[in-house]
Amino acid sequence: MRWFEYIAFLALVVGLAWPVGLYLARVFEGKPTFLDPALRPIESLLYRLLRVYRDGEMSAGSYTLCFLVFSAVSTGGLFLLLLVQRWLPGAPADHYLTTPITADLAMNTAISFSTTTTWQAYAGETTLRYMTQLLGLVSQNFLAGAAGLAIGIAFIRGFSRERSATLGNFWVDLVRALLWVLLPVALVGSLVLIWQGVPLNLAPYTEAHTLEGAVQTIAQGPVAALEFIKNLGTNGGGFFNANGAHPYESPTPLVNFLAMLAIAVLPASLAITFGRMTGRPRAGWMLMAVMVVLFVGGLALCDFAESANPPQLASLHVSGGNMEGKEVRFGIGSSVLAAVVTSNGATGSYNSMHDSYQPLGVLVPLVNMLLGEVIFGGLGSGLCGIILIALVAVFLGGLMIGRTPEYLGKKITAAETRLTVFYALLTPKLVLALTAVALATNAGRAGLVTNNGAHGFTEVLFAYASSMANNGQNMAGLNANSAFYNWTTAVAMLAGRFGLAALALALAGRFAAQRRWPTTSGTLPSDSAIFGALVLGTVLLVGALSFLPALALGPFAEALKH
Repeated sequence: MRWFEYIAFLALVVGLAWPVGLYLARVFEGKPTFLDPALRPIESLLYRLLRVYRDGEMSAGSYTLCFLVFSAVSTGGLFLLLLVQRWLPGAPADHYLTTPITADLAMNTAISFSTTTTWQAYAGETTLRYMTQLLGLVSQNFLAGAAGLAIGIAFIRGFSRERSATLGNFWVDLVRALLWVLLPVALVGSLVLIWQGVPLNLAPYTEAHTLEGAVQTIAQGPVAALEFIKNLGTNGGGFFNANGAHPYESPTPLVNFLAMLAIAVLPASLAITFGRMTGRPRAGWMLMAVMVVLFVGGLALCDFAESANPPQLASLHVSGGNMEGKEVRFGIGSSVLAAVVTSNGATGSYNSMHDSYQPLGVLVPLVNMLLGEVIFGGLGSGLCGIILIALVAVFLGGLMIGRTPEYLGKKITAAETRLTVFYALLTPKLVLALTAVALATNAGRAGLVTNNGAHGFTEVLFAYASSMANNGQNMAGLNANSAFYNWTTAVAMLAGRFGLAALALALAGRFAAQRRWPTTSGTLPSDSAIFGALVLGTVLLVGALSFLPALALGPFAEALKH
């Protein structure tokens, strides 16, 4: 039964990727779509208000600068809103807001939502007012998601254009991503959630009296407004602390399944968009095939680890797999699938507690994040990750056959190679350095309030891998609401969002300026099974060289103890 769900999910993702990918190509190439009659007037009005010239194009540097300025303004606005949220009207009442929003927590939260990380070192129901969730978090889910999609499209243009000094217009791409992609899909998806029982109200919290005579507080609010867009925009921050495990966020199996589709379909479809816009559709499908192989491999390993009987409970003769930290209504199948899907991208919308997974089970989401979103990934960032790995594979292949490496007719010279290497090394350098600092200092070790040893090491590594991948999920054994973790995870979030994006756009700008070289008998085909195997091997090789020693100190060491 579990594998039926896995196969059905993967089949739907791959099946939907083709029409959605073609639709995205039409949207960002300015071709007619069925939504044009309704959206073109709104688009024109926004351009007039923003004073944007639709046909004005930007260089890679200008595009990057606009992205940075837009993100900085978004971050600053959300930071101020969080600081003044106590004075906002509406529910919940003050006595329910037990977590104070300090300056460092407000800074960390603002950065996390503007980078699509949505790292939450707080519980939403005890920290934020409804107005903060609606005005601040929901809007950032739309805006940050659209900005990420714009970066991915600009990156594609670097390969689709030749002898061009520009990559498009950031503001045009942002508006089209919002109007033609995120808003209509989120509207339909949110209505489905309301139909399935996800609440959408501004009512005060309800206090219920239990049979034992105790008082239970039932938090509610405009949950449906946040839930679908948090997954569609690859953000993932929950309205409640339990995130996707909360019955109001995921009341039915259908809602849980749709949430995972919302996370995966758009990023997966960008591989098809890439093939269409570059005129090499088979190359896009080859990238998709590599993602699918990696996805199935991780899913199989995580399922194997979690479906086996926990060795710690062998003396109790417990059977049925590891259900610790999992919702009974989801079981092992839906929990494992959500763990793999959410860790493959920038959407940490988990529905089970990974801190309770077996060592090899938690290894899978950890490795997925450390690899840099190469399996579907976040909006825009995932495509950049898999293509940058493909460029490394092309470089290695070029060394083997003694030719200047090229990909889709674009030569990879010394300058492009340097940018590619910087991109590949930024994640391991920063994640491993921050992990070392956290474990070597009293402030960092103070966060390990529940576990130490190999498991504690994994919790710290997991936190920085999640922040760098702009994912946001964490292992609950780490208390991350401290000045140390609020600042250091913010550094990882900023580097994972803006450092990697700046390098990707710089590389795209260099490729766009090149001519397209014709394919010859010595060209390494980018759409063959051999090339796919080379890319797959490069993903595993780069990941092992970068992180295997750290993984040996964490999940592997813990697994060997049992």
